[in-house]
Amino acid sequence: MQKMFTTQLLGLFTRIMDKEAYSIEDGARLLAQASAGEGVIYIKGFGEMEGVVLEAINGPEPLENVRVLKDVADLKPIDRVLLFTRFSDDHKANEFAKQLEEKGISFVAVSGVKKTTEHHLPDVADVHINTFVLKPLIPNEDGERVGFPTLIAGLYIYTCIKFILDEILTEYE
Repeated sequence: MQKMFTTQLLGLFTRIMDKEAYSIEDGARLLAQASAGEGVIYIKGFGEMEGVVLEAINGPEPLENVRVLKDVADLKPIDRVLLFTRFSDDHKANEFAKQLEEKGISFVAVSGVKKTTEHHLPDVADVHINTFVLKPLIPNEDGERVGFPTLIAGLYIYTCIKFILDEILTEYE
């Protein structure tokens, strides 16, 4: 099972890179606007995706100029937000996104895109990056699907954003 899961993860990473490379780069550029200016990058995770926030703040290579977002009222127009959630139709994430939109705060959202008509994060985010994780990756012996790597995909996308953001900020200095 581990070998099959690893193969599927590699395929997922390849799919993200093939289909979302431009969005990842656009997202890093949007976030760089805060770091290059007087703003702050705020990060927010919903559910298990709070793991990405922990990595960005406390990991061995923390994101520069980043803070955990607790209250939209604290944001200034020059600030940028990086938001992670499991699915694009997550009610709490979409409520939060609407608050950002109403306040005029630019933000990058990362989620698995569900085909729904309401509460759709890609429609309100300035940049949306699809994790492509909508269901578990592999079948077990009982025929049920297991291995739902939302956090793994989120961490992969976060790391790609961080690489590009660091490059942009190095060139800016």
